[in-house]
Parts: sequence; structure tokens; C-alpha cells
Amino acid sequence: MATPRLHIPPLTDEEEAEIQRQIASDPDNPEATEEELANARPFAEVFPELAESIRRSRGRPAVPRPKQQVSLRLDPEVIEKFKATGKGWQARINEVLKRAKV
Repeated sequence: MATPRLHIPPLTDEEEAEIQRQIASDPDNPEATEEELANARPFAEVFPELAESIRRSRGRPAVPRPKQQVSLRLDPEVIEKFKATGKGWQARINEVLKRAKV
């Protein structure tokens, strides 16, 4: 199935003028020149080691037995008591259930 394309209407002259005014008013971020754009290179090409370190560090490391997400209905007072214990309250519920040996 093809992804639907969004129709983006063209800018009005007023919108374009406002964009150009904002570009001109920002001395810290001037519009790139044609020469700068022609000489632009991809980040990973310019900084290969940094790009690789970013790629490697994304997400959590894989675990042998990942936890499974489930939906569970609990009494409000149970949730309130666990939440009152601070960050990590869901993990504490997991520990209580493991110790219950049901």
C-alpha cells in the first residue's frame, strides 16, 4: 500500500516575506550560501568516529530474558502506595509478585 502524500500549499508572498525577514534578523544563523551548500558533506563522512559512537549507543542493550509488557488492573490504593515509594515503583511491584510464589 502506498503512503499517502500530504498536500502542502505554496507559501503566500506575505509568508515568504516573513520567513526572509526572520532569516535576515538572525546574525547567529545566517542563510547558507550556494557555495556552502555545494561544499556540504554528511555528518557521518565528516565525523565518522562520532557518528559510529552515536549509532552504537542508541537504545537499551539487549537482555537475555526481556520483561513483557502486560495490562493489569490494580486497586487505586495499591498503586498509590507503590507510587509513594518513589521512582521504580513498577519494578517493586514485580519483585513483590515474584516473592509471592503464586
